[in-house]
Amino acid sequence: MKNWRTYPALLLALSILSPAGLAQEKPKAEEKPHVESTAVKVQLVFNETDGGKTVKSLPYTLQLSALNAPDLVHSGWTKLRMGSKVPIYIGASTSQVQYQDVGTNIDARAANPGDGRFLLYISFERSWVEGEVAVPMSKDASATDSSVGHFREPIIRQFRSELDLKLRDGQTVEGTTATDPLSGKVIKVEVTLTAVK
Repeated sequence: MKNWRTYPALLLALSILSPAGLAQEKPKAEEKPHVESTAVKVQLVFNETDGGKTVKSLPYTLQLSALNAPDLVHSGWTKLRMGSKVPIYIGASTSQVQYQDVGTNIDARAANPGDGRFLLYISFERSWVEGEVAVPMSKDASATDSSVGHFREPIIRQFRSELDLKLRDGQTVEGTTATDPLSGKVIKVEVTLTAVK
């Protein structure tokens, strides 16, 4: 009988002294490793030509932090938004108008894998107003019917592209060339990357 009564006391003593019974330290929060980066300046220039003559040249410059990494997976985005809101007629009277964003949107990120070239991903969209068209205010009227009021509707052109490039410090490349099928104007996008010392 004596042995039977000592077992619960012995089990209690073991549970108190065991490592599982001791207060455990909370695990430390994992510290994120500090990853170095290289500052780079990226310039995009939209050159518009008509019949071989440059009619517009629009430069945009962004400062990026190129993560010292083998790929772009963890690189942060740098974004640029510039433009205007253009009124567009949507209803039976001129008071029914909505506004559409027109301008330039650029999203870019970069990485420095350490092989002498920078990885650069750029997504951009450029839209602009070029001319207008008369829209009758009545559904049954034609565009040439002078007895019905007309609303001057803007013609909005658009150009989008995505570039996945490898550039050396100071290198300039022609990233995209496109021809507007209606106007015949040619748009060329040049990209230059420069490491900031």
